[in-house]
Amino acid sequence: MKFRIFQCCMTKIFCLKFCYIKFLCLIEYYVKFLVVKKRALWAILACGILLCLAVGGGFLVKASLASPKPEYTIVIDAGHGGIDGGSVGRVSGKDESFLNLEYAKSLKARLEEYNINVVMTRENLNGLYDLFASNKKKSDMARRKEIILSSHADMVVSIHMNSFPRASSRGAQVFYRPDDPASKLFADSIQEVFVKELPKARQSSQKGDYFILNCSNVPSVIVECGFLSNVEEEALLVTEEYREKVTEAIFVGIINYLGKL
Repeated sequence: MKFRIFQCCMTKIFCLKFCYIKFLCLIEYYVKFLVVKKRALWAILACGILLCLAVGGGFLVKASLASPKPEYTIVIDAGHGGIDGGSVGRVSGKDESFLNLEYAKSLKARLEEYNINVVMTRENLNGLYDLFASNKKKSDMARRKEIILSSHADMVVSIHMNSFPRASSRGAQVFYRPDDPASKLFADSIQEVFVKELPKARQSSQKGDYFILNCSNVPSVIVECGFLSNVEEEALLVTEEYREKVTEAIFVGIINYLGKL
């Protein structure tokens, strides 16, 4: 509770730059995901105060001042949409396209809370294709590429749900472009959190040759949040509680990646 009050007050009092925001993100991660002793926590908070004073130039400002311009822009791509529903839950019958959007919105909210600019490829259940296009899949992917390129994004996260004929297959996994070290670092940063926080997550990220990874030079990953073809994992994926757990893990992975740059 003391940490929450401190975080709220500091946000209103100081003119923050993004390095301070990254500091808060990391603090929240270590408090939530690791066991931090009280003495260590207060030491970290003390360092945070000194960092705030250094970042803010030592001057207090009124809380009414506008927040600083976001330093990073992230494109969140909710896979599928429209007539392309993607995979379907074996028990729930829920389309992947619907779940992808729900997860994308949750991740968007987390990132914007820390002043990271977010561009969504889609914000509703409609596809991105031209209604009169003869090849709607090609039209849809072309529009996603256009959004990514025009956004001048620093990174791309494409949200999906997996499926496989073998019902026992399960586990969240992140895919990256094989020839891009930055994308691999990005994918590994998220996968590491998955392994720690999600049951049965795959142990490592995986190379992938997919359009959304290859359509730009921006570090890009595809996050397969789990298998809708696995009944046990599907039961988790359709719940709000698990959705928040997955998107929080993705968020922490993103912050960890930014800390490595």
